[in-house]
Amino acid sequence: MTTPEPTPPRGTILGRGSYGESLRIGEILRKETIGGLILIVAAAAAIIWANSPWGSGYFALRDFHLAIPLPGLDLDLSVGHWASDGLLAVFFFLTGLELKKEFVIGDLKDFSRAIVPVTAAFGGVVVPALIYVALNIGTGGSTLHGWAIPTATDIAFAVAVLAVIGSSLPAPLRLFLLTLAVVDDLIAIVIIAFVYTDDLKPVFLGLFLIPLLVFFFVAQRFQKLFATRSWAAWVILLPLGLVSWTLLHESGVHATIAGVLLGFAVPVLRRDKAEGTGLSERMEHRFRPLSSGICVPLFAFFSAGVALGGAAGIGKALQDPVVWGIVIGLVLGKPIGIMGSTWLLTRTRHANLDPSVRWGDLLGMTLVAGIGFTVSLLVSELSFGLESPHYEHAKVAILTGSLLAAVLGAIWLAPRNKYYRQLAEQERRDDDGDGIPDVYQQD
Repeated sequence: MTTPEPTPPRGTILGRGSYGESLRIGEILRKETIGGLILIVAAAAAIIWANSPWGSGYFALRDFHLAIPLPGLDLDLSVGHWASDGLLAVFFFLTGLELKKEFVIGDLKDFSRAIVPVTAAFGGVVVPALIYVALNIGTGGSTLHGWAIPTATDIAFAVAVLAVIGSSLPAPLRLFLLTLAVVDDLIAIVIIAFVYTDDLKPVFLGLFLIPLLVFFFVAQRFQKLFATRSWAAWVILLPLGLVSWTLLHESGVHATIAGVLLGFAVPVLRRDKAEGTGLSERMEHRFRPLSSGICVPLFAFFSAGVALGGAAGIGKALQDPVVWGIVIGLVLGKPIGIMGSTWLLTRTRHANLDPSVRWGDLLGMTLVAGIGFTVSLLVSELSFGLESPHYEHAKVAILTGSLLAAVLGAIWLAPRNKYYRQLAEQERRDDDGDGIPDVYQQD
């Protein structure tokens, strides 16, 4: 006999007892601002440790190998690789859930509403890539592998910054950023799958499809079980997910793609067609704290650590065209690509911005979209490898460019946010402008 998911007893105050405490922590970790803050702390801790007198300990820990002895499989990875290949798969699983939900019932379902941010996302990928290539074309090809690094927008960081500095901005602006970032993630996933896949092994790729299809069938067929019994996902779906991840890893395709495809396999709509929360949304709610509180911060911690080497090291990094391609691509390329493609598209009669969004607001949002952290760090590792000096320089550039993008976006949007907040307060006091709140007026 199964038991439903535990719920706090009636009258229980959340925060008292282990269950209430876990619920309270989970709700905190689901907040966008908290997720972004944890990422910042993890990255800062890595940089501080890597540049401290004990920095060798950081790199020893990151490069320490952990092996899982399974016959016929190569699962001997460093801690850093386990974080980027394994833990980040949880982040991409949630990305898959979010992407599918947007395609099925969200803004990407309606072509007329989705076309503007989708086009903007492509512009925000193409222009930074072209800037990077233009600045690295004369290096003989050694640095061109990193062309995709400045194309990514970190959805967690960007939305967190917008939530902190733009709480009063028009809601469609945040929706524009969310849609753009989701499509940006999809483009990044395609790039990783097709550009950064070496030594493809078709046998393992074919075997990967077996647990993936079983996962799809079970998730679709037994939606109610997984929605109402929290243990079922851990006992049934998790092992299938681990097998899928392992086989895709062995195939040569980056294993995080398994997370995306498993996310796509989870149904969005309920099987009985009734209204209510679907399995996709329930699973996103359950696993969001795991991703934002553990998996992504650990990835950031093991990826962001870079030994700057003092003034000499910084000077050497500044001579690397990789740095300038990434920084300029994020800080200038993203706004130019997004604004330019949006402006060109809205010149037609078939696409328009939401009436409440002003071009000045959109410019600030495009600056924030230049925050490329999680996926950019992953792509930089895939581009150059852990041992390459370009990888270290790329991390410096990603951190610098993302910080500049966040600061510039905050400076631009803060007065806009203040204006909208004052406007909202004025409208609450006087809905029709005659100085008398409507609630006191007679018909």
